[in-house]
Amino acid sequence: MTTDQRKAHIIETGASTFAVTIDVSGHTIIGDEPVEAGGKDVGPAPYDLLLASLGECTAMTVRWYAHSNHLPLDKVEIHVTHHKEDSSTGKVDVFTKEVILHGNDLTEEQRAKLVNIASKCPIHRTLDSTPRITTSWGTYP
Repeated sequence: MTTDQRKAHIIETGASTFAVTIDVSGHTIIGDEPVEAGGKDVGPAPYDLLLASLGECTAMTVRWYAHSNHLPLDKVEIHVTHHKEDSSTGKVDVFTKEVILHGNDLTEEQRAKLVNIASKCPIHRTLDSTPRITTSWGTYP
């Protein structure tokens, strides 16, 4: 069973060795690698976009929960980092999320619940799972 299939179209621009235009859901984003990786840094790199997706999803999930439960959350702020660590099985991707909850009227219990909810955003859950990715050969029309 499939639900809510999303699509993105990515094509090289020629602005640098790696620069691409990303068209998704009616929005256009430019992606590239930094200069030290052979690009011209004309847009965020793939891991930058992955970090942004994780942070965006976390903020939206916390906001949704606070709104649904009428919690006095004024603003949510997310800081996300990523690095790779060596492990006995090879490199492991390590993400850290810091959730900053603005709202003087939030109780400690409400803050704890919102931080717990932050780990349940769909992107976080996707990264925690074992997604299946298939790659196929396309043809130029």
